[in-house]
Amino acid sequence: MRTKTFPHGIHPPEFKDLSKDKAFEVMPAPEKVVIPLLQHFGAPAKPLVKKGDEVFLGQKIGEAPALFSADVHSSVSGKVLSVDGYVHPLGKTVLAVTIQNDGEDRPIAEMETTRDPFALDTDIIRKKVKEAGIVGMGGAAFPTAIKLTPPKNKPIDVVLLNGCECEPFLTADYRLMLEYPEDILNGAELVRKTTEAEQLIIGIEDNKKDAYQLLKDSAQNSTTEVALVKTKYPQGAEKNLISALLGREVPKGGLPFDVGVVVQNVATAKALWDAVSSGKPLYERPLTVSGMGIKKPKNLIVRIGTSFQEVADFCGGIHDEVDTLVMGGPMMGLSQWTLEIPVIKGTSGILVWKAKKPPREFACIQCSRCVDHCPMGLVPTQLVKKVKYNLLDDAEAWGILDCVECGSCQYICPANIPLVHWLRLGKNKIISSKRKKSA
Repeated sequence: MRTKTFPHGIHPPEFKDLSKDKAFEVMPAPEKVVIPLLQHFGAPAKPLVKKGDEVFLGQKIGEAPALFSADVHSSVSGKVLSVDGYVHPLGKTVLAVTIQNDGEDRPIAEMETTRDPFALDTDIIRKKVKEAGIVGMGGAAFPTAIKLTPPKNKPIDVVLLNGCECEPFLTADYRLMLEYPEDILNGAELVRKTTEAEQLIIGIEDNKKDAYQLLKDSAQNSTTEVALVKTKYPQGAEKNLISALLGREVPKGGLPFDVGVVVQNVATAKALWDAVSSGKPLYERPLTVSGMGIKKPKNLIVRIGTSFQEVADFCGGIHDEVDTLVMGGPMMGLSQWTLEIPVIKGTSGILVWKAKKPPREFACIQCSRCVDHCPMGLVPTQLVKKVKYNLLDDAEAWGILDCVECGSCQYICPANIPLVHWLRLGKNKIISSKRKKSA
């Protein structure tokens, strides 16, 4: 069977056998949750509760103050213990709501079933998605309601559903496709309806052929196509998936909107369907707990605000010799320094292992492997030189802002140069400078 793909990229070891056959377990809600008011792209939510308040399961406790933001909801019912600063997976202190769980899961009244979600007006669908605090579940956590509202001068003709899950170790999206295919298809169809797209295409890597066949058999709509794509990293990145499935190239500095496309993750489609069909806010999420350092790798449904420590304990604990903790996948995930951080909307995985001794860095040998494998067609070594010498205008002209920080260049580099470190530093400097100028 012919598979589609994009130019360049890499194929690291998958390590998915650790958890791919583990059906979802619903982890019990902890005695206490710590829910950050920043779990999404954009501005932090503003707190709507204070110490001593009683809250219900699914109650809005943080309200989006701007377009690029998202509402935040309580993942338990109980009493607010504090609204204060707390350590965040991004490595900084952010405002968070700590709630003592009363163990009763008393829900808000708004969680009601909609008889026919497809009969709803598109504005009502967008409103339900926004009020449920739905964001991209693949890790970027971009507010979904914005993606459902493309600019009027940029009509959408295709919705792409990302079922690739190209990061090693992670298998939660794969399990979702096996266990909740109808919910995923329904959520994706709501996206197609709301964006007024003509077609829905679901891309699934060819190492998940059982999920591909299941969704293909379940998809009854003539506007829906299920397509196999080559197992390669980063196949699931928006621009690469668009290239693989449609042959369209998003312009430098542009968005999928610019080529008539909206891309959503399968977990996002499931969360969107739950929000529109049953009024369920995003207060829990699917994730994979894996790595050679975890005693019992699992796929779990976990309440937002649960500590990594409690999740690890639910998976039998971690081995004593481990020294590496990552939120997300090993390629684009974020290293963490404590197990006390909470699960947030963007926590697609929790990985634990013992790292090898950092390799010695050498000077660039000009082998051009980073260029040959960059999925965005960039020249990483030249970009790094420009960042090192603070030639930020040149770096921007060479396309550094198009870098998705996938790590392909660093993975393939025989000189062990920390390319992503320099690229991320350069991007942050340029973005910070632009913000200062606009302010």
